[in-house]
Amino acid sequence: MKTIGHAGTLDPFATGLLIVAVGREATRQLDRFAKLDKTYRATFTLGSTSTTQDPEGEITATVKDAVASPSLPKGRGRNDDMNILPSQKTIERVIGEHFIGTINQIPPMHSAIKIGGKKLYELARQGKEVDRPARQVTINRFDIVAYNPPHLETEIDVSSGTYIRAIARDLGESLGCGAYCSALRRTQIGEHSIDHAITLDILTPENWSSFLLEF
Repeated sequence: MKTIGHAGTLDPFATGLLIVAVGREATRQLDRFAKLDKTYRATFTLGSTSTTQDPEGEITATVKDAVASPSLPKGRGRNDDMNILPSQKTIERVIGEHFIGTINQIPPMHSAIKIGGKKLYELARQGKEVDRPARQVTINRFDIVAYNPPHLETEIDVSSGTYIRAIARDLGESLGCGAYCSALRRTQIGEHSIDHAITLDILTPENWSSFLLEF
């Protein structure tokens, strides 16, 4: 019987790179992968919120029409005009001011973090919400790939333990329009790229040593 382990799960709606080890000696090495920085391609949908900060939750529209405004007043305030979304220039400014470097992040309720011996997602499924202490995480890079309102395509480099769903939630709050992460793909873990990964259906005893899988 083979021992199998992994170096960090993906959210159910997410795809991308997963480091898997097969065999006792390989699984003993997994700790060195778990804390590596990660890169994600993520799509944020502005103008709506989700109870889980992803497509699997209850979606609520906060902006009536997905139309981008050419400009919005400076400042970190609510967008009181229910017919517009922020411009790309405004989004870039808010990202630069509040979402680069080391920040405090409150983990989502739908996460595997334990509080009082219970996983948060187990409490969330029971309809419970508890206070979660903020954790320090680091965003090394936060690039806008494309903006076709309401969809904001991004590429983000983050430290281990960072929740991209929480970044979407907090960015939406900072912009005053709400947002959730509608698509997520992990493309890199440390120096390990999805370009060098194999899919599960072609995993064989001969290529187990690669440890990289694409989901």
